[in-house]
Amino acid sequence: MKRAIIHDYLYVHGGAERTLAQVHAIWPEASIHTLLHLPDRFPPDFNNMPIRTTWVNRLPAASRLARFYSLLQPIAFSGLHPDADTVISLASFGAKAVRPARGGRHLCYCFTPPRFLWGLNRGTDLSGQGAPVQMIDAILIRWLRRWDRRAANRVTHFIAQSRYIETRIARIYGRSSRAVVHPPVDVDRFLDHPDTAHGHATGDDGYFLAVARFEAYKRLDLAILACRRLGMRLRIAGSGVDEARLRTLAGDDPNIQFLGQVSDDAVARELAGCRAFLFPGEEDFGLTAVEAQACGKPVIAYGVGGALETVVADVTGTFFAEPTTDALTDTLASFKSTDFNPEDCRTQARRFAPDRFRTALHNAITTLEGEPGG
Repeated sequence: MKRAIIHDYLYVHGGAERTLAQVHAIWPEASIHTLLHLPDRFPPDFNNMPIRTTWVNRLPAASRLARFYSLLQPIAFSGLHPDADTVISLASFGAKAVRPARGGRHLCYCFTPPRFLWGLNRGTDLSGQGAPVQMIDAILIRWLRRWDRRAANRVTHFIAQSRYIETRIARIYGRSSRAVVHPPVDVDRFLDHPDTAHGHATGDDGYFLAVARFEAYKRLDLAILACRRLGMRLRIAGSGVDEARLRTLAGDDPNIQFLGQVSDDAVARELAGCRAFLFPGEEDFGLTAVEAQACGKPVIAYGVGGALETVVADVTGTFFAEPTTDALTDTLASFKSTDFNPEDCRTQARRFAPDRFRTALHNAITTLEGEPGG
């Protein structure tokens, strides 16, 4: 069985890219195809994989214009036909458009239908732009939505990364998912870290912690406003396009600290000292919530989406019901870290270890390859 792995693009080293590395570990002989690849943003071991790029990678200023060039996925991927019996796409947007060889299968591990197309997170606010810009944007979005649905029809079978995404695939594409396989989380680097290993992560230095990209849908604004209202300490690691607004919300409150981009080791140290991890956005899965639990820490999350699949209510965390400052404030005011057992949190985190992901995805893919049709 000849396989090819397709990934939307490689210009940031995040959860989707870590998933790609684990998929390659299952099938190391498979070629990897992607829109573009910026090696300087990835560790050496990652760049040693057999990565093949499209013509987009040769366009000028690819590093600076990578986000803009990602809109070329419909053109670049529609013409990509790898010589493979099975195409395994790890996709949000363009990778699911790739056609397998005649008689082959396209099995899509779907992170989510693209947020920027389906009203889930535009990332860019055009409300202040003139009418011509907004009109062009509306036309482009309509065209891309039609293309995205056509691309989804090229997929033989979907595998969803969470039950939450399974429902989104059904709603947007009218397709059922043949399996749900939660993405891998490198929990061992927290379970075995000297600051968070057994017996070392039960401290409480009196602060809450949030780790996220600074984008509006992450709802870090709720965490800032709730902690300010209660006079509680909040430490925030990350950066992004929403940073100026978040800093304005924090004002000069000494209880709100921005840590900037921090290393994996620094995240582990911050988790080791926090009261709890704050997860206030509506997420597709919730990788950072799993990492917090691997450190033995409870999670306070908005009770929708992927958080409901990664956090166990009243065992490894607690939920607030509405995405409002009032709801989060009430939850923080009544929260007691002593109500949660660090070992329960670690046990829950182990459910998402990479070896479990590799086994589950291997079984799902090989089962679908063995079915008639294609």
